[in-house]
Amino acid sequence: MSSTLLLTQELIRCHSVTPQDGGCQKLIAERLSRIGFHIEHMRFVDVDNLWARFGTLSPLLVFAGHTDVVPPGPLEAWTSDPFSPSVRDGYLYGRGAADMKSGLAAMIIAAEKFIQKNPGFPGSIGFLITSDEEGPSIHGTREVLETLQKRQEQIDYCIVGEASSDNLLGDQIRVGRRGSLHGKLTIYGKQGHVAYPDIAKNPIHLGAAALYELSQTQWDKGNESFPPIIFQITNYHAGTGATNVIPGTSEILFNFRFGTSVTVPELQTRVTNILEKNNLEFDLKWNISGLPFLTKQGKLISSVKKAIFDCTGLDPIQSTGGGTSDGRFFAPLGTEVIELGPCNASVHQINEHVRIADLDVLTNIYESVLQHLFF
Repeated sequence: MSSTLLLTQELIRCHSVTPQDGGCQKLIAERLSRIGFHIEHMRFVDVDNLWARFGTLSPLLVFAGHTDVVPPGPLEAWTSDPFSPSVRDGYLYGRGAADMKSGLAAMIIAAEKFIQKNPGFPGSIGFLITSDEEGPSIHGTREVLETLQKRQEQIDYCIVGEASSDNLLGDQIRVGRRGSLHGKLTIYGKQGHVAYPDIAKNPIHLGAAALYELSQTQWDKGNESFPPIIFQITNYHAGTGATNVIPGTSEILFNFRFGTSVTVPELQTRVTNILEKNNLEFDLKWNISGLPFLTKQGKLISSVKKAIFDCTGLDPIQSTGGGTSDGRFFAPLGTEVIELGPCNASVHQINEHVRIADLDVLTNIYESVLQHLFF
């Protein structure tokens, strides 16, 4: 078996449902320390983080990732235990196989190989690993980067090992991400008996037209780097549990995924205008979980494209689609950041898996990126 496959299996065996690390970072730290990395464990509140660095020179390239995984869901739905890695028909199955323990393993093996061949390379390699990516993402990468900023450790390049590929390994890289804006809307009515709607106000009925308008509005047309804005209602709650009571309030959760053609205040104002136009009595709270970012065309993107072509013959699509990632915390620091990892078809699903043949290829791509960046 390849070193990358073996390490991926070791990581999958660690029960690391967010925000638990399950021993992954201890395993990784021991491995990196053996090849000369300086290791720092940074625990903030209930989140384990690992900062490891080899070298003191610039430029500094950081491999970023997370050891936490989403819950496996009903165990009986899995063909094999999600935390017992299983090899079947050319695939490795287990929770985190694609998102993103195989990416972590490939990064580590690539760093081992590169440093063994080039111990005096002109630069530094870092690993920033958290157990808080699948959760609130408050005490993970964000806080580690704040600590590094205070120490004036400048990160020049960052590769996030998320499952970015589509149908073939390396066919797509993420060069940016859309922003994510959450809204919590409470619509107020007046509770009453269903038989006497004339002396009650049903907030479900009152809000229906406004919610339909929000769902049908074209918020923008996108641009050359980002697709059009997506608005989705993610939860609607109302009622007392009784079948003969008109509720007094309804609560709606919604989300915008947006690019750079509009600002957060512009979106907030347009939503408020629609609600007010429909004469609603409401309360609206906002939460921004990430702003959009786009990495400039620089040495990192060119090195990644060369490495992918060297190892696969593919010319990757440069995409800003998908959800959010911890890349959003690096970009505002002036870091060139991209996401490159295995295929994403099974992430967060029952029987999550990764092609075994892709593991060594991904390792080779990461090692080739290092070669192109530092020489």
